[in-house]
Amino acid sequence: MAIDDPVQGPETDDRPAAPPGEAPETATDAETGNSAGTPSVWSSLRPLVLRLHFYAGLLIAPLLLIAATSGFLYALSFQAEKVLYRHELRVPVGDRTLPLSEQLDAARAARPDGTVTSVRLPSEDGATTQVLMSTPDAEESKSLAVFVNPYTAEVRGELTSYGSSGALPLRTWISELHRHLHLGEPGRVYSELAASWLWVVALGGVLLWLARKRTSKRALLTPERGATGRRRTLSLHGSLGLWAVTGLVMLSATGLTWSKYAGEHIGSVKDQLGGGTPVVSAALEGGTGGAGGGGHEGHESMPGMENMPGMEGMSGGDVGIDLAVVAARQAGLDGPVSVTLPTEGTGYVVAQTDTQFPVRLDSVAIDPANGMVMDELRFADYPLLAQLTRFGIDAHMGVFLGVVNQLALAVLALSLILIICWGYRMWWLRRPTKDRKLSAGRAIPRGAWRKVPVTVLLPLAAAVALIGWFLPLLGISLLVFLALDGLLALRARARARTDGTARTART
Repeated sequence: MAIDDPVQGPETDDRPAAPPGEAPETATDAETGNSAGTPSVWSSLRPLVLRLHFYAGLLIAPLLLIAATSGFLYALSFQAEKVLYRHELRVPVGDRTLPLSEQLDAARAARPDGTVTSVRLPSEDGATTQVLMSTPDAEESKSLAVFVNPYTAEVRGELTSYGSSGALPLRTWISELHRHLHLGEPGRVYSELAASWLWVVALGGVLLWLARKRTSKRALLTPERGATGRRRTLSLHGSLGLWAVTGLVMLSATGLTWSKYAGEHIGSVKDQLGGGTPVVSAALEGGTGGAGGGGHEGHESMPGMENMPGMEGMSGGDVGIDLAVVAARQAGLDGPVSVTLPTEGTGYVVAQTDTQFPVRLDSVAIDPANGMVMDELRFADYPLLAQLTRFGIDAHMGVFLGVVNQLALAVLALSLILIICWGYRMWWLRRPTKDRKLSAGRAIPRGAWRKVPVTVLLPLAAAVALIGWFLPLLGISLLVFLALDGLLALRARARARTDGTARTART
């Protein structure tokens, strides 16, 4: 993602002289696309890509730098939480696990003002049970998590939990910094702008990097040996950008799926393509807790359920969370699960939460009156687009492959930070060195679009308009760039006319 490219035409004369032993940086046929003086499509598009790349890199890079830095911290927060909240998360392994109903009673006794909404069962020996509650002072999408020792029913503490990933206060704070800078809804504009432009800048930089002439293929993938000064910075910047581009584009795409404006368009397209995420149905027949005779959705009562302890006389009551979990286990839901408790007109929802590959994300709805499976949803039955969306979002959040995913995110975020810093360094090094005033590198010359053939320019303009509509903040910011650039061009022309008139008057 280069902010600046050293290879320019004769219009740019503000480059510093090449250091001793370094060849001057000039355009070549391989870079411009010329062959025996015949212009190509790329040679006409390249200045346009350079100019767009320059402005996007210069003006959007600060937002990307914030997103990359906060994303880097977020990737590390998973392991930091395990250390910081170890008392709440871990307990000595006991001889036997107490019934969930007793653990819920302990949590309710500790927080009588809260209403239990769901329970996250321990994922391994020595982990605590997380009882999630809604409280009068709870913020949107946040719950109070009460941590209970599953062997003794001792309440180990309570913390705020956010979202489906169960982020605790540290990760929640960093996540909100990454998402909206702790500014609420208005702050989401920053992250959507960053995600909207990231793929544009990344792919544009790769096109410019691939088109450069080089003596070996090795120089494409690794920094140029022996290079110094600005050429070395460009070499570091371009080679790292090439390695990181796939991950950056994926982060951009997945980040946009839950953005405010582009996210609505993406969701609409997914629904039209039949790729919406399905949800298990937990609605009870007639909106009551009773089930009557032969089961829901064709599912019969589990064999042996009527002989389970506590099932006697339960035709119109609540079988309880323990038997609901037993029913889900017999329906094939192994591994870590979460249980959403019934509300008026709904039953229990037991869902797998294992995002390690191969994932276990099936879910079932259990009738609280008799423990029958009312509905089931297997992840294998998700539409392919819904599966890919889930994988992408989980990978973006660092929960898809656990520590491996988190390390990959940290490396990718650090790479983006370095790419941006090197880009700004190149921009600074290209400043006029003879000017005594503080100055910086100039933009790529205007008028690049005039050199693009009409047969290419018209389809390109149509594609940009379509992308700008689909990604509104990208389109609006691009129009702002063009308007500002136009105003600066008018100002420069007016100043040139004034200077010309003054020179004429003097002569």
